[in-house]
Amino acid sequence: MSKRSGASDDTVIRIPPHFYIHVLDLKTNVTKTIIGPETFVRQDNEKVVEGPTKMIIIPPNHYCVVANPVVSKEGEVQFDKYGQARLLHADQEVRLCQDPFPLYPGESLDVKVTKLRAVPTNTALRLRAIADFVEDGDKGQQRFAHDEWLFTGPGTYIPHKFVEVVETIRASIIKPNEALRLRALKACKDQEGHERVCGEEWLVCKTGAYLPGAYEQVVGTISAYILTENIALHLEALQSFKDRFGIDRKSGEQWLVTIKESEAFIPDVNESVVEVVNITTLTNRQYCIVVDPLGEDGKNQLGQRKLVKGEKSFFLQPGEKLESGIQDVHILLEDEALILKAVLAFKDKGVDRQPGNMWMIRGPCEFIPTVEMEIIDRRKAIPLDENEGVYVRNIKTGKVRAVSGQTYVLNQDEELWDKQLPEQIEKLLSIEVDPLADRNSRSHGSSKSRIKHKVVTYRVPHNAAAQIYDYKAKQARVEFGPDLVMLAPDEHFTQLSLSGGKPKRPNCIRSLCLLLGPDFMTDIITVETSDHARLALQLSYNWHFEIPDPKTDTFKSDSAKLFSVPDFVGDACKALASRIRGAVAAVPFDDFHRNSARIIRSSVFGLDANMKVRDSFKFAANNLLITNVDIQSVEPVDQRTRDSLQKSVQLAIEITTNSQEATARHEAERTEQEAKGRLERQKINDEAEAEKARTELLKLQALSAAVESTGQAKAEAQSRAESQRIEGEAAVEQAQLNADAQNIEANAELKRINDARTSEITYIGSTNQLEIAKAKEMADIETNKFKDMVNALGAENIARIATSGHDNQLAMLRALGLQSTLITDGSTPLNLFNTAKGLVGALKAPESE
Repeated sequence: MSKRSGASDDTVIRIPPHFYIHVLDLKTNVTKTIIGPETFVRQDNEKVVEGPTKMIIIPPNHYCVVANPVVSKEGEVQFDKYGQARLLHADQEVRLCQDPFPLYPGESLDVKVTKLRAVPTNTALRLRAIADFVEDGDKGQQRFAHDEWLFTGPGTYIPHKFVEVVETIRASIIKPNEALRLRALKACKDQEGHERVCGEEWLVCKTGAYLPGAYEQVVGTISAYILTENIALHLEALQSFKDRFGIDRKSGEQWLVTIKESEAFIPDVNESVVEVVNITTLTNRQYCIVVDPLGEDGKNQLGQRKLVKGEKSFFLQPGEKLESGIQDVHILLEDEALILKAVLAFKDKGVDRQPGNMWMIRGPCEFIPTVEMEIIDRRKAIPLDENEGVYVRNIKTGKVRAVSGQTYVLNQDEELWDKQLPEQIEKLLSIEVDPLADRNSRSHGSSKSRIKHKVVTYRVPHNAAAQIYDYKAKQARVEFGPDLVMLAPDEHFTQLSLSGGKPKRPNCIRSLCLLLGPDFMTDIITVETSDHARLALQLSYNWHFEIPDPKTDTFKSDSAKLFSVPDFVGDACKALASRIRGAVAAVPFDDFHRNSARIIRSSVFGLDANMKVRDSFKFAANNLLITNVDIQSVEPVDQRTRDSLQKSVQLAIEITTNSQEATARHEAERTEQEAKGRLERQKINDEAEAEKARTELLKLQALSAAVESTGQAKAEAQSRAESQRIEGEAAVEQAQLNADAQNIEANAELKRINDARTSEITYIGSTNQLEIAKAKEMADIETNKFKDMVNALGAENIARIATSGHDNQLAMLRALGLQSTLITDGSTPLNLFNTAKGLVGALKAPESE
């Protein structure tokens, strides 16, 4: 144990083995080292500055570093002329396993005792020189400052004062199909002896563990690309070099590596993998067009196209690409065709095709386009019934025609033409509403969009007509239903805008067909009588159109008349309202109120030569016939007129009501008198019948009274006897039951007492038996115990124990040579009787002996 503080106060210092002290001579100022074992006597001019301190002990495989080491020669420490140990100042010394040694004055431990580093296999220490030196050993290799080298394992590294450990390097394991990419940190030689410049990169492909050199840096591990029949590698040269196959590659050059060259390919540092190329496989029903194909000179033919037909498998070379991918062979059915366009001049089956020429081929056939042509469109035959069609336009002439009733294929100069219609007509065509059945409905049905290139069709319902106008021929035609109307390219429907509502408002009803009737229309008009009474009339007119005979020569002109009035409803209602207003204005209110129907009908239909109302009224402009007028309501417009009319009506109703009430009252009185007479006669008959019934009742009452008195006495006697009998039987039965109950109770009590006594006797007997058995067993136990004790001790021993007290006393007296002894303190009284007994007993013992 080191004693540093206060150690100089001791004059005698005992130094154990393997300990030392530093003693300072105060006269010479020299510090010396005293090594134990020794007993050191300190002089007055000496001072212990350190110690005792344990020596430095370095076990095997350990080391330490001493700063400012002493100078030694052949193992002997060198001292100067003053006796001070000479030191190598600012130097270090690595000391390994040796005998324990002290630290001389000025020495210190830079590195404590540390275990030497063991470097395992596939591991190395990267070392760096911090000063110029020559390595120890036979070779004596010269090292310069900042040189770096490796200490490879397995081995134990011994530190050097001019060498520092930079890092621990572990070997990289190179697996099959892998390579290690290295970079030179400075100009050096690799492990294969190749000169490498700073920054150069290379690959190490040898399988196993690879330990990079001091100036080699591991960039990474590169895995090989496994190439198969279906996979190739697209590479690009990063700089000019010669690849592993001995081919010179220029910077930027691209090429393909397939399984023919290598099954597993590891790209070199001068190569970069652009992509992994999958094989392109074409079946016998496929083809493709390769753009910029590779020529015989190995270069891409820019702008060229190459047709490749299946069945075939190939890799796309660098720079090549597929136009529109892999395409299926065009299989044309009988109703299909292809529109083709020439992009290059060529001869097609003896026909010269110039760029821009278009032609069509029809099925059934299989077709693969060449690179000189392109497919513009694939067309399918359009099957058309007689009632459907399509609009076709010739793109060269611009002429549009309608095709229907056949299966038609558009040729190369034709296209489908969309027919545009006004928005309102499109809406009327798309709404699924029956013009005849839903004529009174204002709600719109479901709508569907129209395919515009199809021929516009419209179903004209029964008893209706539609007008179609041809803007090219500038003429109109009228189609009567039921019929299907198909529009030509230049034809359009005539839209009808009719008045509707009550009173009539214009443009409320829009339709493409004109209903021919018979039908009715309702209108509300306001009229004024000659006495200025204003009335609102709701009238309903029955109407229909006169349909011309198709056999007549005037059929076309008469048909056109039907559509000559755009709003026949509004015009007819206005004309009829005007006639009615004129007729009503000539009569007073009372006359109109009494004869409203005749006045209105005569004003509408007029009077014939016999002053009779005609049956109908005809509008010559459009052959509209009004056949009847129905007056649905007449209401005054003025409030006073309305009140007056209401009072008149109420008065007429009241008079009629009073008359009916008087008639009903008279009839009721007559009926009442007849009923009273019949009632009186019925009362007399009822009284006679009541008297007869009363006589019979009295007789029955007398008989009932006699029977009642006799039966009552007998019943009372019988009831009393029966009651007494029942009471007696009940008393007897009760007594019997009481006796039985007492007997049952006595028997139960006797049985309980017997059972209790029997149980008690049994219990006492069992208890006594148990006590007897217990006592007997305890006696046996005590007897056996005593017997065992006697047997264990023996009879002879028991006798000796009984006489042991006297024998001991006798032996004591014999040993003392005394015949009798009495010892007392003089104050304690003695029992002489007992003493005498003892004496007598003591004297008798020899005799007995």
